Amino acid sequence: MKKKSRKAGSKTRKRPVSKKKKRPLVRIKKKKTTRKAKKGIRKSKKRVSKTTSIPAGASLEEVGVVTHYFPHVEAAVVKMTKGSLSVGDTIIIKGHTSDFKEKVGSIQIDRVPITKASVGQEIGLKVKSKVRERDVVYKIEIGRAHV
Repeated sequence: MKKKSRKAGSKTRKRPVSKKKKRPLVRIKKKKTTRKAKKGIRKSKKRVSKTTSIPAGASLEEVGVVTHYFPHVEAAVVKMTKGSLSVGDTIIIKGHTSDFKEKVGSIQIDRVPITKASVGQEIGLKVKSKVRERDVVYKIEIGRAHV
């Protein structure tokens, strides 16, 4: 492409600029909102620790530790560490956030229902509430002296 040469002394032509009318600035005043203090003293929320009660003359025996929880079927995997556990026994599951008592309704090993579990077995235990890993499972022994 060839460059167009300018003639000496000629003025460059400027394009006409459209001028927009400037609008005056209008400031909208916002209403000040004040927060009114609530009358009275605020009540502090007290954390109530739930503790499961055991009958008089009963003792707790640690039988296992939770190693996994399946939320869809509400089942816990429990590694049996001491003692034995049977269907119908009453247990307490205690942990950092869980602390509840329930009766054993179902025990399984590899999806096969069993009636009694002993030391060293990993069992599936149907539970009514969410449990977490490292929660401890206790069996309530009724009529046994507290050691």
